[in-house]
Amino acid sequence: MQTIEIKGTVRAELGKKSTKALRAEGQVPCVIYGGESNVHFTASEAEFRKVIYTPNVYIINVNVDGTVYPTVLQDTQFHSVKEQLLHADFLLVKEDKPVVIEIPVKLDGFAEGVRAGGKLQLEKRKLKVKALAKYLPDTLDINIDELGLGKTIQVGGLSFDNLEMLNAKNAVVVAVRLTRAARAAGQAGGEEGEATSEAAEA
Repeated sequence: MQTIEIKGTVRAELGKKSTKALRAEGQVPCVIYGGESNVHFTASEAEFRKVIYTPNVYIINVNVDGTVYPTVLQDTQFHSVKEQLLHADFLLVKEDKPVVIEIPVKLDGFAEGVRAGGKLQLEKRKLKVKALAKYLPDTLDINIDELGLGKTIQVGGLSFDNLEMLNAKNAVVVAVRLTRAARAAGQAGGEEGEATSEAAEA
């Protein structure tokens, strides 16, 4: 998995008053947990643009006053009206401890059902997995060449090396839906077949 760095500063004070002042300065209160003790720090809101406003998922090296912590972003809180990021939680990544994270889905190929006139629908853009950090891929690649008209691929039908899938097994990841055109073509084909059969019998 790709890595990216965020720079932060240790929080000298905690509490609502301090938090409000930091946000007014464009700083985001953050915490790293999963270690011997939690690390409270702040980072510029601008630092998060490369992490939040992207479909990509990263191992985030959080540089707090020169000490680097390998982490994954676990949770974010935004203002209910503004788009301001209010808080961010990070989980410390350890070599021997699995992490839970959502990985983007990438579709490979050209579905058979789409060639037949169906419409491809990606129902889940990310899937939740559990794995050691060294096994985390940038994307979950799914081949859809043999996905037929009206068919779906569910989580239970997927398998990736060294990853445990955590979504419900019957959750649909991608589907090829029938369109009016495909349905009409199927009906027309059926009627043509019946006519041919009747002509042969006559």
